[in-house]
Amino acid sequence: MYGAKVAVSNLSLTVPRGSIFGFLGPNGAGKSTSIKMLLGLVKPTGGEAMLLGSPAGEIQVRRRVGFLPEHFRFHEWLTPAELLQLHGRLCGMSAARLNERVPLMLELVGLTPHRDKRVRDFSKGMMQRIGLAQALIHEPEVVFLDEPTSGLDPMGRRVVRDVIRAQRDRGATVFLNSHLLSEVEVTCDNVAFLKDGEVVASRNLRAFSREAVSVTVEARKISPQLLAGLAERGVSASLEGERLSATVGSPDDLPELLRHLVCSGAQVYAFTPRQASLEDLFVRIMGEDRGL
Repeated sequence: MYGAKVAVSNLSLTVPRGSIFGFLGPNGAGKSTSIKMLLGLVKPTGGEAMLLGSPAGEIQVRRRVGFLPEHFRFHEWLTPAELLQLHGRLCGMSAARLNERVPLMLELVGLTPHRDKRVRDFSKGMMQRIGLAQALIHEPEVVFLDEPTSGLDPMGRRVVRDVIRAQRDRGATVFLNSHLLSEVEVTCDNVAFLKDGEVVASRNLRAFSREAVSVTVEARKISPQLLAGLAERGVSASLEGERLSATVGSPDDLPELLRHLVCSGAQVYAFTPRQASLEDLFVRIMGEDRGL
C-alpha cells in the first residue's frame, strides 16, 4: 500500500523457468511495484514474495538476478567497461571472469566502438543498452527488464529483442515489463494482465496466436441492441460509423458472428477477418481502461 491506495492486491504469479514472461497493464496498475517487491526493494504490507524458491530480497537470491529499472542513473564519469566492471564486482564476480565478460557484453549490445567514451556522453539509446549489459554481466538466472526498449530506434529494439531471446536460449527466465505491445507480442512466451493491482488474465501467446481472430465488418443498420447482443455472447466490439471491429476467440466463431449480424438486421457488405493482435486482446481485457 502507498498511503490509502492499494498498489498490488492478491498477486499470484507462476513464471516458467527458461521463458520470456510479459507483464502488462495500464499506467498505475502496479507493474513496477510488483517487480520491486520481487527484488526486495519494496516490502509488501501483507503476503510474501518468493523468488527462485527463497524469500525475495535475500542477498544470495539477488546475486542470481539481473535488473534493468525503467528509470536508472549510472555513474556518468565512468566508461562502459568501467561500469560493467563495477557492477560485476558488486555481483561477486572475479577479476579474471570480468576480463572475459566485459568485452563480450559490450560487443553483445553494440557498444564496443564506444568503450572509451564516458557514460555522460551516451545517447538515451546507448544508455539503455549499457543498462541491459549491466543487468546481464553476471549471467543471472532471472532477469527483470522494466521498459528495456524505451527510447530505442527500430534497430536498437531488434538488438534488445535478440539479446532477450539469447537469455532464454541459455536457460534464463526473463520478466519483461513494456508499453510496446508489438515488442511483447513478438518476444514473449506468456503474458499476465494487471489491472488495479490484480492479475485479471494470463495468456500463452503461442496458443493465442493460433486462436484469437479480429474481424472488421462494414455494415448498415447496426443497432445498439445488436451490440448488446454481441457483448452478451462475450464478443468485444466497437463501432465507428458503419465500421464494426470485433474480436472472437477462435476462427470457428466467425460464422456465428456473421449469422448474428444478419439475423439482427445489419446489412453487411464486407466481412474481413484477420489474426488478432496483442493490442486487441489488451483492449478486450482492460475494457475502457485503454491507457498504457
